[in-house]
Amino acid sequence: MKFRHELKQEISYIDMLALRQRLKAVMKNDSHATNGKYEIRSLYFDNLNDKALREKIDGVNIREKFRIRYYDGKTSLIKLEKKSKINGLCLKESVALTIEQAKAILNGDYTWMAESEEVLIRELYLKMKQEGLRPKTIVDYIREPFVFEAGNVRITLDYDIRTGLNSTDFLNDSCITIPVANNPIILEIKWDEYLPDIIKDIIQLNAGRIGAFSKYAACRMYD
Repeated sequence: MKFRHELKQEISYIDMLALRQRLKAVMKNDSHATNGKYEIRSLYFDNLNDKALREKIDGVNIREKFRIRYYDGKTSLIKLEKKSKINGLCLKESVALTIEQAKAILNGDYTWMAESEEVLIRELYLKMKQEGLRPKTIVDYIREPFVFEAGNVRITLDYDIRTGLNSTDFLNDSCITIPVANNPIILEIKWDEYLPDIIKDIIQLNAGRIGAFSKYAACRMYD
């Protein structure tokens, strides 16, 4: 497991068009993308006090969140993920879930998790028992991913962010979601020890707000 640097910036549509062309000239498309992009559906967990949401909004220096997700509507590969942030560095841990395991979680059956061989599944189980974590809301969006070998750089353009409001019908591809306010476009940059100068030059933008934008927080605005 390795912590990585992460920077997020909300950008305009015009910025995205210009940046996309510059990224294509220097970086490669992620091999998992189809026609340069894929759709992501996530289901985030939180407790009755909205601990994950509040810590994000308040900028707590050490925080974590759990989610399950799949890509391009394909439930043949579902991942449980834990994202931790410490002193501005990020760590993502993940493990595969079967569709039966995901259904069990959605149906409120957590007992099997205590006996799982996967540490991350057992950790989520403990936090469901001790902190009251439960599925909270669906977050959908489209991602265009680019990769650069030096520095292990990954840059993504995320847009068409949609919220399931309070719905947790995660496996239903007909579940209704609605666009979040202001239709934000998010540039994300992740890297290891260093960010190459050529990448720094590419991502220089005249406008935009660098900060801790959270798709999960944006999708909770309607609560």
